[in-house]
Amino acid sequence: MREPLMRERLICASADLANGVDGVRFAVTDNRDSAFVIRFSGRVHAYINRCAHQSVEPDWEPGKFFDQSGLYSICASHGAMYEPDRGRCVLGPCKGAGLEKLRVAERDNRVYWIAAVDSDPDGDPGRNS
Repeated sequence: MREPLMRERLICASADLANGVDGVRFAVTDNRDSAFVIRFSGRVHAYINRCAHQSVEPDWEPGKFFDQSGLYSICASHGAMYEPDRGRCVLGPCKGAGLEKLRVAERDNRVYWIAAVDSDPDGDPGRNS
């Protein structure tokens, strides 16, 4: 079975993400409005910007995903608390459920979304990277 073709799209500079602080929102395709990338324990993690409990964007305001301790990502609507590195809800109405994780990479001081060609990160299915 053939591996799917992968494409990359620049999300932000590495310096835009600090541990347990603000994240960066970015647009994705496939009928999804947005996603977000955060840094936790020195690594970047990205998820579709949708709470596992209800289809609402969890950030308090654009880019504000963490609780005051910087240890959990929290949904502003229902208080669901997620492990930032796994996206799993550990407290709240959707305990045990999880955020939809996206593949990202960090290199050369930049953060990239890595998507299958089917996800079409650039909106151009005929162009290969």
